[in-house]
Amino acid sequence: MPPISLRAGLTLAALSLSAALFAAMASEWWGGLVPCALCLLGRWPYRVAIALALLGLVLPRRLAAWCAGAVVLAMLASAAIGVVHVGVEAGWWPSPLPGCVARFTPGAGVADLPARPAKPCDEPTYLIPGLPLSMAAMSLIFSLATAAAMAAVLLCHRPRPTRLP
Repeated sequence: MPPISLRAGLTLAALSLSAALFAAMASEWWGGLVPCALCLLGRWPYRVAIALALLGLVLPRRLAAWCAGAVVLAMLASAAIGVVHVGVEAGWWPSPLPGCVARFTPGAGVADLPARPAKPCDEPTYLIPGLPLSMAAMSLIFSLATAAAMAAVLLCHRPRPTRLP
């Protein structure tokens, strides 16, 4: 089986990352799930990676390869956020974000803060009943898988050194 082309890899990355981001947002809009501050932070690498993948589709091949490499880095950043989030959920360490303790509302003062946050970061959210993986853990796994897949596409398309006779 021939390796997947760089353009096809970028297309698949953009589509799968968009679907994952949409699923997270749909669970909030229609599923009634409330994201915590780490959940919201964890969406940014997805947005960056989607933009980079789409940019790679319109740029020349050499620059598209750089975009693909940046997608790998964005997904590794997402995985790092996922590790922190899973650790917070497991109680291994406290959250580094103050928003995990109190809900942030733009324009609100200290007196407007609720007595208890709407969704603390150490409270796991499970999307699929019976599956013992929180959304943060699923994001971590998906980020690592996407980074590995995009890295594999890049390795298949790296320039070969020229051999002299």
